[in-house]
Amino acid sequence: MSVDLRRPAWLMKGGLLDPATAPVRETIRKGGLATVCSSARCPNRGECFAAGTATFMILGERCTRACGFCAVTTGAPEGVESDEPQRVAAAAKELGLTHVVVTSVTRDDLPDGGAGHFVATIKALRETLPSSTVEVLTPDFGGKWPAVDAVVDARPDVYNHNVETVPRLYRTVRPGAVYERSLGLLAHVKERATTMTVKSGIMVGLGETAEEVAATLADLKGHGVDWVTIGQYLRPTRENLPVVEYVRPERFEEYRQLGERLGIATVQSAPYVRSSYHAAARA
Repeated sequence: MSVDLRRPAWLMKGGLLDPATAPVRETIRKGGLATVCSSARCPNRGECFAAGTATFMILGERCTRACGFCAVTTGAPEGVESDEPQRVAAAAKELGLTHVVVTSVTRDDLPDGGAGHFVATIKALRETLPSSTVEVLTPDFGGKWPAVDAVVDARPDVYNHNVETVPRLYRTVRPGAVYERSLGLLAHVKERATTMTVKSGIMVGLGETAEEVAATLADLKGHGVDWVTIGQYLRPTRENLPVVEYVRPERFEEYRQLGERLGIATVQSAPYVRSSYHAAARA
């Protein structure tokens, strides 16, 4: 079941053709880099590019998984480019970023899931931009805790791993992922680095109930999460899952208040909230 394809007024957004986006696009192009903003067709990319920021996506543009919500290409993975960490750092410096967010495709083909490349990227950023904060948004590394430990030990300021949706919808929304494994990763990060900010996020509008969202927020709090993002799922292509519901802004506010009552330190909840949306303001 899906809703009418016409979006309600609170979901109308432009900005992709804003000339102010050109400097970020050119920096990314020159560096031969990818952003999850463009690869996943994030609806905020015009706004973020115009503000001079982007979320870097390392380890190629082809993912080894095929999540129903995501526009990133699934296919045979690309080779790992050993100089990519330095190129990310150079681009972040050119953009003058004070908070750098780095994510990746899922690389189930690599023995460490790409954790070593995250470590190298964090190191390059620390060397090039020592006063900037670093946030990583990682895959689950197949539940390989030594891979998670390697990234944690590189000391990013924020460790993000999204659960994405409620457990009932995992088979449809995140085939290849396991809800309990994602929760376990978040708890493992917090146990290993108690002062590190641990972050996760979910999408709504995929058919979940308010009770399921509440239970998921309680799970996140119970597994050490400090910061939660909640946003509206918007179908990026016709090949992706349809939208089941356009959640009204007042319910997002209810979710925000619920998360705060549960004791989650930071809860961003609004239709256009995404994992790294306005991340610098909260880090």
